[in-house]
Amino acid sequence: MVFSRILKSPKALTGLVLVGSMVLLALFAPWIAPYDPLAIDPVASNQAPSAEYWLGTDFFGRDVLSRMIWGARPSLLIGFASVFIGCVIGSLIGVTAGYFRGWVDAVLMRPVDVLLSFPIVVLALAMVAALGPSLINLILTISLLFVPRFARVVRGEAMALRELDYVEAARACGQRPFTIILRHVLPNATAQIIVTCTVFMANAILVEAGLSFLGVGVTPPEPSWGNMLADGRNNILGAPWLTTFPGLMLTLTLVGFNLLGDALRDILDPRLRGLHN
Repeated sequence: MVFSRILKSPKALTGLVLVGSMVLLALFAPWIAPYDPLAIDPVASNQAPSAEYWLGTDFFGRDVLSRMIWGARPSLLIGFASVFIGCVIGSLIGVTAGYFRGWVDAVLMRPVDVLLSFPIVVLALAMVAALGPSLINLILTISLLFVPRFARVVRGEAMALRELDYVEAARACGQRPFTIILRHVLPNATAQIIVTCTVFMANAILVEAGLSFLGVGVTPPEPSWGNMLADGRNNILGAPWLTTFPGLMLTLTLVGFNLLGDALRDILDPRLRGLHN
């Protein structure tokens, strides 16, 4: 039912094609990339796009196309992993706080409010500086950034769902609170959680690219779209392909996730569905 609606939505299809293309590039990078992304060739330094190097080469003679394809791997891996961890922890905090309210809500949500009070980039820079730049530390850092955001979204859903008739009936039948949460509240909040995950994926990839651009993300010479943009910024006029193509890949990925999230919100939310029909 949902899949058929996705196929009928141009916005959802466009987002799905863009996201699916990036995922396929990341999965099959060893077979798609024409060159080794780490191979240095001083003779081919800063070559413009040509028949041999379709998207040109960088200062070290490394193929931009190959590095761009391999760069999809850390960006998507960090995005998916951090959003998954943030979703699980944040959803558990949010649904518990929203269902029980009172002192439970106060205890759980005050740390969330503290984390939300910090600008996301400042907090990310502070955490990465403390933990050190590595793939695991990036995932943990970005996960922590999204825990309070998921908690806020799911808390609002839980507070609305707990007042509905079927939840009241479950309480009247003597079901335990955590049974009600697992059987009635969380399943009915799933649509909102899925949409939130899709939108936050774009944010997570953007944060990773920003950290890599600033030199505290994916460690060179390993390619990522962020550090490729950083490498090309000093020669943006002389070799514009160094920033244009990685920037385009990053933009298309962000657009894909945002389109998909926006379309899923319209499809999964019955109130919005009625407006579009």
